[in-house]
Amino acid sequence: PAYPLVGTAGLHPPGGLDAALARQGIVAEQLVADRLGIRPGATLRLGDATVRFAAILTDEPDRAASAELLGPTVLIATASLPATGLVQPGSLLSHALRATLPPGTDIGATIRALRAAFPDTGWRIRDAAQAAPGIQRFIDQAGLFMTLVGLATLLVGGIGVATGVRGWMEARARSIATLRCLGASGRLILAVYLIQTMALAAVGVAIGLVLAALVPAAAGWALAGALPVPPRAGLYPDPLLLAAAYGFLTAACFALWPLGRAARIPGAALFRDPELPQRVVAPARLLAANTGLAAALVALTVGAAADRGFALWFCAVAAATLLLFRLGGAALMRAAALAPRRLRLGPATRLGVANLHRPGSAARLTLAALGLGLSTLAAVALIEGNMRRQISAQIPHDAPSFFFIDIQPADFPRFLSLVHATPGAGAVESAPSLRARIVAVNGVPAEQVQATPGTRWALRGDRGLTYAATLPAGTHLAAGHWWRADYAGPPLVSFDAGLARGWGVRVGDTIRVNVLGRDIDLRVASLRDIDWRSFGLNFTLVASPGLLAQAPHMEIATVRVPAAAQGALLRRVTDALPGVTGIAVADVLAAIATVLGQIGTALAATGAVTLAAGALVLAGAVAAGQRRRIREAVILRSVGATRAQIRAAWMAEFGIIGAAAGLIAAAVGTAASWGVMRFVLHADWAFLPGPLAASVLGSMVLVLLLGWIGTAAALRAPAAATLRQEG
Repeated sequence: PAYPLVGTAGLHPPGGLDAALARQGIVAEQLVADRLGIRPGATLRLGDATVRFAAILTDEPDRAASAELLGPTVLIATASLPATGLVQPGSLLSHALRATLPPGTDIGATIRALRAAFPDTGWRIRDAAQAAPGIQRFIDQAGLFMTLVGLATLLVGGIGVATGVRGWMEARARSIATLRCLGASGRLILAVYLIQTMALAAVGVAIGLVLAALVPAAAGWALAGALPVPPRAGLYPDPLLLAAAYGFLTAACFALWPLGRAARIPGAALFRDPELPQRVVAPARLLAANTGLAAALVALTVGAAADRGFALWFCAVAAATLLLFRLGGAALMRAAALAPRRLRLGPATRLGVANLHRPGSAARLTLAALGLGLSTLAAVALIEGNMRRQISAQIPHDAPSFFFIDIQPADFPRFLSLVHATPGAGAVESAPSLRARIVAVNGVPAEQVQATPGTRWALRGDRGLTYAATLPAGTHLAAGHWWRADYAGPPLVSFDAGLARGWGVRVGDTIRVNVLGRDIDLRVASLRDIDWRSFGLNFTLVASPGLLAQAPHMEIATVRVPAAAQGALLRRVTDALPGVTGIAVADVLAAIATVLGQIGTALAATGAVTLAAGALVLAGAVAAGQRRRIREAVILRSVGATRAQIRAAWMAEFGIIGAAAGLIAAAVGTAASWGVMRFVLHADWAFLPGPLAASVLGSMVLVLLLGWIGTAAALRAPAAATLRQEG
């Protein structure tokens, strides 16, 4: 009578739910009405009872919390249920009790108190946040993936800010040197250019905040029908303030060090610094300030993340990766210094290789910037690919057309005749079905069994139980042996190998189950690998015949039939056997595919954010050295080099740096994706060369393309004006 506790049931025609369910009335979803070809007011037979179809259920307020999430809903008053005859010993029946608590109640404490007061009931107690546990794993994984995407985008954005600051500082090197020669103090230089840097950062942050406020609303509108939950457009100040703080901290962190270094180098030496870099020992105050800014950046990143432990590990791995690329840059410069002596290289290629190790070379910084971006993109691509692979693996490709449940053993021969009379119907697979609750494992009560978190669920509530004399077709035994067909000894059981690993169960152990109020000890004779995604007749417990064959039970069956004959078969069976329920597997698969497809769309949309940020950062990394390339092009052209030779030299430089960054990034991204999938998302990992190659090679092609565009711009620079400016 109190249903629904929250919200209101939507009906068509409009009216109250209590009135619709009175006098043997039912309400059902539109899908039910469409399949039966009926309208409100029609008379139906539900089991053994005649009921009145009162209204179409247009809005079910607690749909996500329903045990039948993947099937169309029919609502009936509790008082009307006994007349249907659907509730019989062995029927698949579950009960749910819902409650609302007074405001301010500690939900967690209430749940703990209920579990303590009723330890042996097998209840599964959930709060509203856990309303749909069947898809909770995918939602949790999607949430962690989005956290990873957010952190990766922050890292890639930080690299972009760093390269931008470095390029801007290089362009100001001559101005700083001039001021130093005119007597400006290091403190004045530091203050003036730090103010300029932060002013530019403020402009960039303002532009970014405007885009950040507009783009999500537009993307949410475009993806509204494809996402699993409707986006709620609006202006959210907290994320915008967080992004602004991250931008300012990153700019200050990466600007302070080069500014402090420039402030300590004498003016004359600063003019020569691009070609002959000076070794400068940073003052303790500068080092402390830079360390503090970096720590604040890490603290902000970790504090804002949904999973702080994961964010902390991410920052540690990012720092280790940065060190790896710096070492890789040093190794590349060393190899470039030795290559001309041992390899026969053309003039242009030799010049490109020489650029990698010449004084003032930015190879290490460029390799680190490109490598970190590529590593992030490779890791995100592999993780997204693995998650999409898992999502597609949830959809079986050879599922039966129907599950028929609650078949009385006496009615089973008639059921078979109805199926065989249907044109195109395939073989029928069937099994006796009982419900059993596991009460002890090797004498240890179920609530005290030391089970892994992923297998504890099977110790609560009822489990499916069947019996079979011979090994069912397609069964794979992981351990032990099947009993003889004429076995007549104490009850044996073949158990799920996955649960056995989680519980520490081996062949020869004992599992005590309660069947219809009677405790039965089953000795484990074998362990089976079960593919629950096949939608076949899979049971956690398959017992030997004998004792259980005498217990009241139902039969369940699967049938494969062409799509054109499915409707006729369902009507024929349910008309002749009203107590039998036919479940169309295609509907279940369509519902699963819809939900998982929407999650996949969300993953792709969030992953695209990192890809877009990575493309911008790659462009920034290439553009950061544009001023140096213009100067080099003018000098080389002045001494007789052709445009083709200069372009070939630069493309060789870009190609070598891109190849080195790509190779290291492929290894780092692969290792990172493996660690995230195995230890964070707790899912299987597979090496996917396609997404890895697409992300790394695509990024390298983008680098070369941007490099080509940059060289073209540099080669168009007028030589006379540039030389006069240099002079």
